[in-house]
Amino acid sequence: MIDIVKAVQEADPSLGTYVVVLRTDARALDGPERFTPEAQAWIAEKAPSGRLTRVRVLLAPYPGAEPAAREVTVAAFADARELAAFATTWTGDPLAEEPGESVPD
Repeated sequence: MIDIVKAVQEADPSLGTYVVVLRTDARALDGPERFTPEAQAWIAEKAPSGRLTRVRVLLAPYPGAEPAAREVTVAAFADARELAAFATTWTGDPLAEEPGESVPD
């Protein structure tokens, strides 16, 4: 994962230091180029510097393999606190609010 972040930062230095590369099935995404309405509302309230972009990088599928061009979806933030809050809220499995409460899919 560190190699992907480093490749993203080298490909687009304007994104800054605080970036996270999102999987295509990330809960925060409504397609590769936009946040879900819920994630967008959360960002507007809690991480207003957050933005989403697509970046083309060269990545090797495994160590020693020839790198190939790949487009990745990146969320970028102005500071570490916003990145950490976003990652905690949107990149893990959602937690139930109450003990015994099930989490909807």
